[in-house]
Amino acid sequence: MAKDTFLNRKHTLNCKGKLIDISKPSVMAILNITPDSFYHKSRVSSIDEALRKSEKFIEAGAKFIDVGAYSSRPGATDVTEAEEIERLVPIIHAINKAFPTVLISIDTFRAKAAEESIGAGAHIINDIAAGNLDEKMFETVAKLQVPYIMMHMKGTPQNMQNDPSYENVTKEVFSYFSEKIKTLTALGVKDIILDPGFGFAKTLDHNYQLLKDMQLLNFFELPILVGFSRKSMITRALNIKTDEALNGTTILNTTALLKGANILRVHDVKEAVECVELVNRVNG
Repeated sequence: MAKDTFLNRKHTLNCKGKLIDISKPSVMAILNITPDSFYHKSRVSSIDEALRKSEKFIEAGAKFIDVGAYSSRPGATDVTEAEEIERLVPIIHAINKAFPTVLISIDTFRAKAAEESIGAGAHIINDIAAGNLDEKMFETVAKLQVPYIMMHMKGTPQNMQNDPSYENVTKEVFSYFSEKIKTLTALGVKDIILDPGFGFAKTLDHNYQLLKDMQLLNFFELPILVGFSRKSMITRALNIKTDEALNGTTILNTTALLKGANILRVHDVKEAVECVELVNRVNG
């Protein structure tokens, strides 16, 4: 079982001096402060709406809330740095004040947006570009000393799905992380979380090959986050709509947990928490 494949893995995160145990898988809820995120039910447009949704996430069992103000769906409209920060900071501050025990992740590839968000009360930086879209990101993470989720992606959200190609997707993702980890470790970053980037610069076949091989990432002995929630790798494979993709999401989440995933990033918290509970029973 998965628990026997990563006994040496780092199972704690230091979130602003608070040691967080992730030895058992946790759920990260998605909160999008955008008008164009691919799943319409994940969008919020006001502080009050964000607080109501956050409360529901927490009640359903989410340990983390991932707040994003820049849609990263394929072909998404670009948002200026100033607008992104203007969207993020008030909502992060409000969530932190209303729910001081919840851990807030900030979904951004911009160093300034990350720093402003951490200052407003966020605890973790979640970067889809792993520093490739902002040369100051790694030094900012090192300065802030907060956990850093880095994802594999080629290109930008605007062009990443323009005929992505790999000789071997698993080997390339593995090599990508190897180099990034070396750089971050040299800068003194202690808490690194890996996200294989399902749905980002990958075809349907790439996504499923990467999932098939995902246990190989346990080599790095670092926490792994996965995000399948209602993505096109489900809807296209099954020829269904996004609103119909919850069952497929749960199946892929289960597969990833059995291969060693530590964090499930999802729209549907209750179902993901139940998935974690049942897999934990299987793993004993």
